[in-house]
Amino acid sequence: MTDDLLPVQAMAKLAHDEVVRQTQAWVEQLVIAKNLCPFAKLPYEQGRVRFIVSEATRPEQLLGDLLCELRYLDTLSVKQLETTLLIHPLILQVFHDYHDFLALAEHLLKREGFKGIIQIASFHPEYCFAGVDPLDPSHYTNRSPFPMLHLIREESLAKALQHYPDPDAIPARNIELMQQLGVNALQSLLHRIQRG
Repeated sequence: MTDDLLPVQAMAKLAHDEVVRQTQAWVEQLVIAKNLCPFAKLPYEQGRVRFIVSEATRPEQLLGDLLCELRYLDTLSVKQLETTLLIHPLILQVFHDYHDFLALAEHLLKREGFKGIIQIASFHPEYCFAGVDPLDPSHYTNRSPFPMLHLIREESLAKALQHYPDPDAIPARNIELMQQLGVNALQSLLHRIQRG
């Protein structure tokens, strides 16, 4: 367990509002403030990012919540809702389990006809890129206060990438930034977010 991960028992007691508060603070103070996603600021400021807290404690429950959110997002226009963060603080706190679940989520996308329409980006408190030292700061590009599934409209992403210079450089730039900030600063930021 990393230092920036709350114990499972503590997470189970967190109110939905507190889970959302911490997640919004993470979006504001890391994702937007450090420009990790150049396309996040506008929809967030316009209120077109949906934060949903799942009460799932079993994978099949989380898959059910994911399906509901996929269908909901698909019923609205991008002007109404750009993207959804499905936060699940009570399940998949171990990154290996979360990583395994992503295959089930991708299967659900395909089975329900959302493949090519919506994609899932992954964020987790213990996120680790394969083959990278677990203590490397680069993991913080995808480390979040809680495990979550980010539902992204592929059409919106494609349009945004068309107007962004050298989008392929975004991951490398983010990793370089995390390296510059260092693990201690990044852990401190997450601790401040968790403590409010």
